Amino acid sequence: MGIFIKNDEQISIMRQAGRICRDTHDLLATHIRPGITTGELNEIAIRFIESQGATPSFLGYRGFPAAICTSVNEQVIHGVPGLRKLKNGDIVSIDIGVCVKRFHGDAARTHAVGTISERHQRLLEVTRQSFFEAMKVARAGCHLHEIGAAIEDYAIGNGFFVVKDWCGHGIGRVVHEDPSIPHTRQKNRGPRLQKGMTLAIEPMINVGTDELDTHMDTWTVVTKDGKFSAHYENTVLITDGEPDILTL
Repeated sequence: MGIFIKNDEQISIMRQAGRICRDTHDLLATHIRPGITTGELNEIAIRFIESQGATPSFLGYRGFPAAICTSVNEQVIHGVPGLRKLKNGDIVSIDIGVCVKRFHGDAARTHAVGTISERHQRLLEVTRQSFFEAMKVARAGCHLHEIGAAIEDYAIGNGFFVVKDWCGHGIGRVVHEDPSIPHTRQKNRGPRLQKGMTLAIEPMINVGTDELDTHMDTWTVVTKDGKFSAHYENTVLITDGEPDILTL
């Protein structure tokens, strides 16, 4: 398939999708509290995205039944919204995709619900910062696999584990396009990054083992040891200088 380099017009549309994705996250953050259900968060997201003249990228994608992913505690990714009520001490990862004029934006955030433990607060901080460590090498002239090396070095150095079985990805006319982006150190450097590439970089960091299972709903990926996992993602435009984060 190859890596799709975007032109200025396509980047402008992706910037719109990224802004709506960011604004949806900001809105949901104001609603996250003990007692709200993940299904209610999904409905809020749908209404807002559609009010902006956009559509949810995930709804119906490969059969996924919701507009957002809501992954709670040991759930790593692809949690299906429903009747589950969030409670004090939980963490919830929300992954949102937005489509504007057939181009997509994709971002994830992990939130504390009420008061969480110091260890889990540290998990959220390290997961977010591992993304920004990757931004130091997310620019034209660097190589793709430097991104994963930066994420793994930071996360492992802070006493956490990086999910190896799921990757980031290119994004543009489809939610998932080439290239795949490992979040761990690889044996080769990978392709050289070029101006105009758009990448969804999304470290998933665990408190315990990096081993995973799939929940009985066939969608939700969970940690094998039942310990908490966090997720942080943005859509990133590669430039000649600093990366342009389209979902911030």
